[in-house]
Amino acid sequence: MLQTFQSQSEPERVAERVKALRAWMAQAKIDAVLVPRADKHQGEYVPASAERLKWLTGFSGSAGIAVVTKRSAVLMVDGRYTVQAGTETDTKIFEVSLLPRNKLSEWLIGHLGKSQVIGFDPWNHTAGEIERLQKALAPKGVKLKALAKNPIDVIWGKARPTPPQNPVIAQPIAFAGRTPADKIAELQTRLKDEGQSAVILTLPDSICWLFNIRGSDVAHNPVVLAFAIVPASGKAELFIETDRFDPEARAAVTPVAKLLSPATLAARLKELKAKGKRVRLDTETAAYWFEAQLGTKLISRGQDPCIVPKAIKTDAEVIGARAAHVRDGHAVVRFLAWLDDWAADGTLDEITAVQKLEEFRRDTNMLRDVSFPTISGSGPNGAIVHYRVTEDTNRRMRPGELFLIDSGGQYPDGTTDITRTIAIGEPSEDMKRHFTAVLKGHIAVATAMFPKGTRGIDLDPFARRALWQIGADFDHGTGHGIGSYLSVHEGPQSISRAGMAPLHAGMLISNEPGYYKVGEYGIRIENVVLVTLPEPVEDGDREMMAFETLTLAPIDRRLIDPKMLDTSERDWLNAYHKHVFETLAPGLDPSARNWLKQATQPV
Repeated sequence: MLQTFQSQSEPERVAERVKALRAWMAQAKIDAVLVPRADKHQGEYVPASAERLKWLTGFSGSAGIAVVTKRSAVLMVDGRYTVQAGTETDTKIFEVSLLPRNKLSEWLIGHLGKSQVIGFDPWNHTAGEIERLQKALAPKGVKLKALAKNPIDVIWGKARPTPPQNPVIAQPIAFAGRTPADKIAELQTRLKDEGQSAVILTLPDSICWLFNIRGSDVAHNPVVLAFAIVPASGKAELFIETDRFDPEARAAVTPVAKLLSPATLAARLKELKAKGKRVRLDTETAAYWFEAQLGTKLISRGQDPCIVPKAIKTDAEVIGARAAHVRDGHAVVRFLAWLDDWAADGTLDEITAVQKLEEFRRDTNMLRDVSFPTISGSGPNGAIVHYRVTEDTNRRMRPGELFLIDSGGQYPDGTTDITRTIAIGEPSEDMKRHFTAVLKGHIAVATAMFPKGTRGIDLDPFARRALWQIGADFDHGTGHGIGSYLSVHEGPQSISRAGMAPLHAGMLISNEPGYYKVGEYGIRIENVVLVTLPEPVEDGDREMMAFETLTLAPIDRRLIDPKMLDTSERDWLNAYHKHVFETLAPGLDPSARNWLKQATQPV
């Protein structure tokens, strides 16, 4: 199995660990400590050795920050994790607060006085984050202090997992579509045009994309943890243990990059500082440590120059994505057919479902990993947006309930992410009403046409309108970017209230509105879509982009109230189901093919 089901939280250990941290604070003369869910690379996903927030608080979600003062403590999470955080931490120790409704700076000001000091690890916060905090706290006289050692690491001690040292492999040009030399040359042209002598790269997926390499340093993310410096002229510099490269990866990288020990990074930054030339740094993704090493005068602030070109897939990556989704569709349909056979009697549980779906994906002989731990939530567990089933929480699917399964695969030619909500037995009218409202929002996004320059924030209301009309909503974004055999969550694109990046043709993005009735059920319908090239519209005066849906799996017709769909929505659903059947049926065994034929009948 690529997934485990042991409980990751230890709420019973929280009190003793916070006590140990407070003892360290007293000795260090620090009044508060920040503990974010971050590592040196500031990615969403971190290796086990950097799971400091989980170790301290018990909270295992992918975003959040804790603050511990001498007498109080808070765990701040976003809307995806409000239910989960309360169950995983010790709420006698940690107040659970919702971001962004409550701001970190406001909480700190409310709990600390003038001249009190907040300690932070300069590797685990971005330069932009620290700058904003300093600006907010300065008028109140509260100070920030960069710590020489991370106190969690000190307390964690020898029990802390070893940082990863896994092999580095090459991503073939057949899947990448562009060579590292081509990408670096384009990046260097941009640096010259903008008067910058070099750029520092810190995001693992940016580095893997630039050099066409992959790894397994972070669970379910085929990335390598490394840093890079790309000068405006000459060879790039990749800071990573050189013995980790397999021969093919070494042969692909060494013509364009020097392989240097991570231990030499600080000295290299000192050299750049001594030359006094402008160095590009993305202060929203790079650790504050880099700014502290270089000094603000030499830093030319700008977005990581790999982010946008990485998000705009090459023709080869688009072809790979389509192939991966067909392959994944076969696995998902086999799973859904199996689920219908076994779930109705009330004996099937959440863990068994995860195991079976992974088995079907492994049967493709192309699966490298799941793209994230499968969310397998029956009944009330489905209402926990990022629920992760464990041996402690595992429950059976019962007739009259909904089952939500959100999963994905990492294939060498593409990354998938799909959510389906399934009726176990006969659904209630309330379930149908909410499901159909979510479906209407999903279709509104899937059928959207929009001009160049449209941002995700502009499209986000499309997904919510039908829910708003029945007095409902959801507290997460509608869609996130998808990598190409990289992170299942990729920027800069998103469809959300914070989605300010323009959408470009070639971007992959999820379409996943939902509804969650706490304590009863959760609903989410997720497909991956591709932003298409602008095309003329009949009798129109502007070209419009649109979405091509790549995900292939039926949407549960038993949960649809046809009276709530208009003609165009019904037409889209029937056309989608026809496409699903025609594409997948030839690759299925007779039993699964017959099930799919029934599941894709017109509404």
